[in-house]
Amino acid sequence: MKRSFDFAVSTIGLILTGWIIILAYTAASIDTRKSGFFTQTRIGKHGKPFTVIKIRTMRDIPSIDTTVTTTHDPRITPLGRFFRKAKIDELPQLMNVFLGHMSFVGPRPDVPGFADKLSGDDRIILSIRPGITGPATLKYKNEEEILARQAEPERYNREVIFPDKVRLNRGYVENYSFGKDLKYIFWTIVG
Repeated sequence: MKRSFDFAVSTIGLILTGWIIILAYTAASIDTRKSGFFTQTRIGKHGKPFTVIKIRTMRDIPSIDTTVTTTHDPRITPLGRFFRKAKIDELPQLMNVFLGHMSFVGPRPDVPGFADKLSGDDRIILSIRPGITGPATLKYKNEEEILARQAEPERYNREVIFPDKVRLNRGYVENYSFGKDLKYIFWTIVG
């Protein structure tokens, strides 16, 4: 049921928002002087890497080499800030859902070095497709603001946020229900 729902809704979503994705891609290409699509390797189901697709919201600054982003990150362009706030940068992930790399609801896919390092019972998180939203995503919807208030954002992410996300994501997998998925989608849209 979950995969059928994902396929049907992502198809409808791509049809309805395709024009927004094209406009955002074009604007981001001009704004960042690079491809308007940002692609990055993430860890998916069974620890298998896949390429996530988003609208590019950041420019390259050679002196900054981190995957942790805060609200004060100088790499985020003004247009990129708008795309992030409006969640327009997330729309191309509908293609990841359509292709079966992701689901609408599940643990957010992490970059290599986090989810692929899970051990013991925590590896249950890798038994399902990662998602666009879920309990951890909703709890940390202001993650960039939280990290901006930390003296050492990368360390805080590694020692506080990531372990809490693992706990929430384990709970999601261990207590899965399609009804809860619909609630997470609802709270993502209205929140």
